[in-house]
Amino acid sequence: MATNLATIIEDHPSDAPAIISRGRVTTYGELRDQVGRLRGGLRSLGLRPGDRVAIACANNWYFVVSYLAALGAGLVAVPLNPQSPAPELTRGLNTVGARAIVVGPSSRRTFSEVDRSALADLDHVIVCGASERDDLIQLDSLLSAQPVPIEERSRADLAVLLFTSGSAGRPRAAMLTHGNLLASLGQAETRHAHAARAGDVVFGLLPLHHVFGLNVALGGALHGGSALLLIERFDPSSAVADIATHGVTVVAGPPQMWAAFVELDDDRLDGAFSSVRLAVSGAAELSPALARRVAERLGVDLRQGYGLTETSPTVTSSVGVEPRPGSIGRVAPGVDVRLVGADGEDVFIGDPGEIWVRGANVFEGYWQDPEATDAAFSPDGWFRTGDIAVVDDDGYLYIVGRSKDLVIVSGFNVYPAEVEEVLRSHPGVAAAAVVGVPHPHTGEAVKAYVVGSGSEPLEEDDVIDFCRSRLARYKCPTKIDFVDQLPTERGVGKVLRRRLREPDPALAASADGARLP
Repeated sequence: MATNLATIIEDHPSDAPAIISRGRVTTYGELRDQVGRLRGGLRSLGLRPGDRVAIACANNWYFVVSYLAALGAGLVAVPLNPQSPAPELTRGLNTVGARAIVVGPSSRRTFSEVDRSALADLDHVIVCGASERDDLIQLDSLLSAQPVPIEERSRADLAVLLFTSGSAGRPRAAMLTHGNLLASLGQAETRHAHAARAGDVVFGLLPLHHVFGLNVALGGALHGGSALLLIERFDPSSAVADIATHGVTVVAGPPQMWAAFVELDDDRLDGAFSSVRLAVSGAAELSPALARRVAERLGVDLRQGYGLTETSPTVTSSVGVEPRPGSIGRVAPGVDVRLVGADGEDVFIGDPGEIWVRGANVFEGYWQDPEATDAAFSPDGWFRTGDIAVVDDDGYLYIVGRSKDLVIVSGFNVYPAEVEEVLRSHPGVAAAAVVGVPHPHTGEAVKAYVVGSGSEPLEEDDVIDFCRSRLARYKCPTKIDFVDQLPTERGVGKVLRRRLREPDPALAASADGARLP
């Protein structure tokens, strides 16, 4: 069966609003014309189906038209964090072998710091806005090309590479096919009364380089024929004003967004959420106390769900069912879930087990990393999430822990190994360990314990700045403790992170009997 995710904009009325970005409304008719022309422009560069095209744009029209045009031309879209520093952009581009990149206005200065000679496969740099450099292609010039038809793709063809992280190394690119992404959109459509639909206005704060923003906010809105209000920078007061002004009906975002809303003064909240019919929290744990606070202050019934990049993303949701405090909801239609114990057997109701997932929405594996792909799946094809949950008699799931050392900052996954690798590259650092600590606004924050090499004095701010020059800001430690040694497992040398998470880590003894100073 031939299909292409880009066709989700094809059947909606031409005069219906599709995108609201930077104060301008783009209708579905206009969007189809723009995307068709950019498809032609991309093909005129010699790009062919299967080639990877990176997109480093914030939440704006530039991202949407580039994403849909790339998919429609049969290319593989690679959304990158537009706030990534130059070394991280370089790693991402080289990891996937991108032949082209679309650079949005907010990323142009950073990309100018990228060493082009270090990018083995990059042939074309497409910039949004005017440029006098001959080696850069203006997006507007590609939009003057003749439209070309949408390239036929099968459900098994690769559509998107989205970066996620592994517990033992650098970020990996998860391979999401057209079928994976369409299957996830179909799950929401099955509960059609609760999915985004024609006439809705969807609040688009979620970053489009994150799967929640890409295929829940953007994909869900365009699939349903809704209008998507794109928000590039979050300010609670202006966001509430936008919700009221545009009559937003669907709001999805991480818990810290909702926490920021409820802290606003009453006069700013007065009637602002009266148009909202569906409110969703995701990407991080939602506390029952915050859900109650949202209901009291905003007058909306906040639902939550659970998903991962590798599952496109939805696995469970409390949308369409009666919510229960603390629960991530019930399994989405078309998805199979098991809770598996350490012995590889399904656990009993009420007992904790790792969430295993199977379904058409589950990814194909990690780009050019068969070892990591094999480790992610059971021999019979179940994806092992690494998250621990329990289930009650009625099928509601509750997250109780993680088997990975994952830290979740504002809904984004941070794996200690990646941050520790950067810390150890500092000439004054001999050893480092990273853990997540609670944070009132971002859910968790990254904290590092660092052992100095003695070669040079270390200052906390200097080490944090060193990380910021090499990692996205959300991955960087916000606090560093300098210690003489790290607690390790006897005979193995593995850092005992659980000791670092204890209330008084300075008094936590390692298995070797050493104490943190």
